[in-house]
Amino acid sequence: MANTQAQNDESRTLILTGASRGIGHATVKRFSSAGWRVITCSRHAFPENCPWAAGPEDHIQVDLADPADTLRAVGEMRGRLKDGKLHALVNNAGISPKGSVSTGMSGRAGATAADDAQASRLDTLATSMEAWRQVFEVNFFSTIWLAQGLRAELAAAQGAIVNVTSIAGGRVHPFAGSAYATSKAALAALTREMAADFGPLGVRVNAIAPGEIDTAILSPGTEKIVETIPLRRLGLPEEVAKAIYYLCTEQSSYVTGAELHINGGQHV
Repeated sequence: MANTQAQNDESRTLILTGASRGIGHATVKRFSSAGWRVITCSRHAFPENCPWAAGPEDHIQVDLADPADTLRAVGEMRGRLKDGKLHALVNNAGISPKGSVSTGMSGRAGATAADDAQASRLDTLATSMEAWRQVFEVNFFSTIWLAQGLRAELAAAQGAIVNVTSIAGGRVHPFAGSAYATSKAALAALTREMAADFGPLGVRVNAIAPGEIDTAILSPGTEKIVETIPLRRLGLPEEVAKAIYYLCTEQSSYVTGAELHINGGQHV
């Protein structure tokens, strides 16, 4: 009880990858509104139209597809944690390459909705070796490098890690490519392994698996999937952000190694 009270009283810090849009934006808003300091990370520089005031000072540009750059960013993150404590690490970054008749491949990190509209699903027969490696480095391996590099700071705060998986990690999805889906399935398994390893340090590790969430990168045809979802609607980024917040706070103090499905009942 005393430890929980101490966490409530101190200023808390979140490091969030994949903060440039959608679920990432909603997560920044949710934590910021609760008084957290949020250090955002994305492949792009901080955009001037982002909705949080401290953004430029608390943004780290990093290419998670490059292990060397990821490790460089870890050093910068540690340097910004002046009290040596990190209360939450949310691994939200993810890429899902798609095939295109005109370009060969699109839909990578930073692609627009228009790009995805012209793209097709890359299956195991069509995905290149380069794409497989890039997807796994961003969606899977970077999670390990960040957690290893920030281990001491997470332990000092008795913090939490949340990995963002996907409904595509548990079944073949009509739009998500094979590399994306298998990387998310691997991330779900990694979450269990990390929960076992980080638990003795007082650090909880959980995952959330979003279904069809209303963001700018939805693929054409998603409306057909919505017709089969028990709640008959898309999820909202804000609803995902609330679940992430729950898993990072004392409200879930005895929850670790879990994967929370946020999909309106799509998996039933």
